[in-house]
Amino acid sequence: MEETTTVQPRKDENVIYVGKKPTMSYVLATITQFNNGAESVILKARGKLISTAVDTAEIVRNRFMPNCKIADIKIKTEELTSEDGSLNKVSAIEITIQK
Repeated sequence: MEETTTVQPRKDENVIYVGKKPTMSYVLATITQFNNGAESVILKARGKLISTAVDTAEIVRNRFMPNCKIADIKIKTEELTSEDGSLNKVSAIEITIQK
């Protein structure tokens, strides 16, 4: 008997991980996702970069795509293991923007 596998769409396809690039890079990435047919985009950030994710969401919503809305905001604390083995707690955010 043959085993069939179904290809699931990648879960993180419409996820943008906010890093140290300029804010407008993430704005452009978000708008590109919407122009490619995405119904929603998730911005993820940790630590000091949370403010960049919030700025990105607000710029997209207020300047470029006023028909978009913030559908969901999730906040959490993640534990990261540093190189010396100690655990560090870092704040994280997920902002879901919807068309």
